[in-house]
Amino acid sequence: MHDAWQDLRNANDTDIPLFATALLIARDEYPALDAAAYESHLHEYTQRLRAAPRSGESAAQLQAINRLLYDELGFCGDDRDYYDPRNSYLNDVLDRRMGNPISLAVVQIELARRLGVPLEGISFPGHFLVRLPLEEGIVVLDPYQKGRSLDVAELRRRARAHTDERELDDDRLARMLEPASHRAILTRMLRNLKGVYAEREQWDKAVRCCDRLLILDTLAVSEYRDRGACYLHLGHTRGAREDWQRYLALMPQAEDAEEIALKLAELGSAQPRLN
Repeated sequence: MHDAWQDLRNANDTDIPLFATALLIARDEYPALDAAAYESHLHEYTQRLRAAPRSGESAAQLQAINRLLYDELGFCGDDRDYYDPRNSYLNDVLDRRMGNPISLAVVQIELARRLGVPLEGISFPGHFLVRLPLEEGIVVLDPYQKGRSLDVAELRRRARAHTDERELDDDRLARMLEPASHRAILTRMLRNLKGVYAEREQWDKAVRCCDRLLILDTLAVSEYRDRGACYLHLGHTRGAREDWQRYLALMPQAEDAEEIALKLAELGSAQPRLN
């Protein structure tokens, strides 16, 4: 069977299909997932939008997308269980019409793409956001809050809550609002999932997330460290040792290098367990 993941390792960002790859992430949890069925959902939504009277302006088309998603179809953020893993799996998001900021953004961005609207993701601190470039500037919206637009003052408040800086100058805020690549969006989805599974001590699923992250982002050296920790929780000392050795070889000046070296020394006398 062809391994779609390996095609992503060296793919140019423009060649990475955001929606299809998000479904590929979901297939790890749902091996029998029918991607074509979920593609058909988006096709149906797109056809409904095309059939309705609409303006050719991007801002008006985005308003129509938001009305369909949030008002007519009832998509919403999951306030009851924000960290439910289902909020990161696109099939669940489309089935339940509920998700987290980044999964809702992926649906929004994909619909916009099919209509020729240049909606982009933003890896903003805290909640993932989207942006629409217009002639007069950019409009920033929160997909978790039904596509509500955010002004500069609110963006500053949100950013300050996740940074050490009390004041953010215009240049720093502008950098935070730069569009995220497809690769960056997908790696953020996977890191969210990894964090959820680690919190729930589902170490095998956290390992799986690390595996996928190392394919999508070959420079994500910290994933060797994190995967090693997950292996250790699973009792696979050999895997932990190999990952931590690789981490130290690639990041000898890391702030936690001494800590990892000590852990490796403690594993020195442990008998490896075969996986």
